[in-house]
Amino acid sequence: METKHAPRLAAGSARRSKGWIVCGTALLSFAAGALLTARLMHVKQVRADNNRVFELMVYHTLPGKVPELVSIFRDVAKLQAKYDLNVVGYWVPNEDPAWANTFIYVVAHPSREAAQKNWNAMHADPAFPEQRKQAVPLIEKDDQGFRVDEVYMRPTDFSALK
Repeated sequence: METKHAPRLAAGSARRSKGWIVCGTALLSFAAGALLTARLMHVKQVRADNNRVFELMVYHTLPGKVPELVSIFRDVAKLQAKYDLNVVGYWVPNEDPAWANTFIYVVAHPSREAAQKNWNAMHADPAFPEQRKQAVPLIEKDDQGFRVDEVYMRPTDFSALK
């Protein structure tokens, strides 16, 4: 009779052991998944680089010359990319007559030093003088020279783009 009872006890004990193994595996899997997810979420967070700057360029053209300047910048954009000038975007204002003759773009730089180095390299490229020569007659002039507004900016701590 002992042999009849022993297998029943062993079977019940095995079921309980399997239950603990399943629960333990589920708990361990949950913990590992939670840690992995938390790590991945931190990777996606945008971090501000203290040296990173954005350069806003606003070109004021002679009346009606924005389309010609845009056409020139199609080629200039290739040079900018070649020299690590990371242009975030190019814009032409829409519907506001006060901004009708403007062409705008923003460049992201790792630092002011990198910006200067990359601009100098692009301006030294043999293809650049021809593009500049084409653009100069389209840009409005005032007492200080060409009307090109240039400002370096740093992102705020709450800015989505850093």
